[in-house]
Amino acid sequence: MNYKGRMSRLSEAMNRERLGTLVVTHLPNVRYLCGFTGSAGVLVVGPKPIFFTDGRYAEQAAAEVVGARIMIAKGPALIAAANQAAKIRKGNIGIESEYLSVSAGEAVAEALPKGVKLKMTRGLIEALRMVKEQAEIDLIQDAVELGCDLLPAAFQAIRPGVPEVRVAAEIEYAGRRAGAEGMSFETIVASGRRSALPHGVASNTPIPAKGFVVLDFGVILHGYCSDMTRTVHVGAASQEERDLYRAVLDAQMSAIAACLPGSKLADVDAAARNVLKHSKLDKYFTHSTGHGVGLEIHEPPRVAQGQKEVLRPGMVITIEPGIYLAGKCGIRIEDMVAITESGYELLTSAKKELIEI
Repeated sequence: MNYKGRMSRLSEAMNRERLGTLVVTHLPNVRYLCGFTGSAGVLVVGPKPIFFTDGRYAEQAAAEVVGARIMIAKGPALIAAANQAAKIRKGNIGIESEYLSVSAGEAVAEALPKGVKLKMTRGLIEALRMVKEQAEIDLIQDAVELGCDLLPAAFQAIRPGVPEVRVAAEIEYAGRRAGAEGMSFETIVASGRRSALPHGVASNTPIPAKGFVVLDFGVILHGYCSDMTRTVHVGAASQEERDLYRAVLDAQMSAIAACLPGSKLADVDAAARNVLKHSKLDKYFTHSTGHGVGLEIHEPPRVAQGQKEVLRPGMVITIEPGIYLAGKCGIRIEDMVAITESGYELLTSAKKELIEI
């Protein structure tokens, strides 16, 4: 990973914000900047970056941290980092306002010398993370492929009367056996009427004898997440159900086709909605069309209405339109896409035609 280049780009962003130092507390951002994968660490970005952690992670930090001096704090790492930032600052001290609790912010402020003020920052590092290096895209592709490989286990587990949680367990077990470090989020298995719940995490509800089953899951591999959704049907689908599924699939394919560098994210979202509007189903599409994926399962950018951000080569996003008819059924289809210099690369290889089980 190009940690040096990331630090350089962050320094440019800090200069624009008139920051002398930045105290980085959000662990995915810490990992992005210096490679540390542990659960306790604070990075002070300045003329000479310093990474603070405690004794539990001394050995791990020595093995992983790149481009920063390591200091083992005797007390809270955050306070030690803030004090160090005050010593080396040549301007305002920035903190990540989105990830620091009020009490932690107050503790930092109290620990600093008089006259030293904190500046709340928002999204400085996330803006850098939106555009992935090729090495990151390769790791994401590996995670996506592993996720696709779990579909057979899911299909085999789906049978009438089997609880949704058992299907989720089979997916997660297969993922661990295949080398996944964990799941990207709580696995969604929503069947029958519950398929109309966009985030219907697996419950003890038995799979019905007939109806749609929404499977939404992802894995973490080498620190990077994947995300995919497939909707299958237990038993033979009616013509109405096939038409609904076709409408969602057409909407998804239309949005994917709109994933071109320079295109507005709002236009990608509109591409999906316009297809569903033609079938008078747009009112049942109740969430955004997609989101960025990387070290976290939900990252900028958002593929949604009103978004002014444009697609750039290196962005990795999901395309996941869906419709949700309360008390009846729901359908969602989701793939991951990487934006290239000339278009896009579809990372998800799993087939999307309607599968009847």
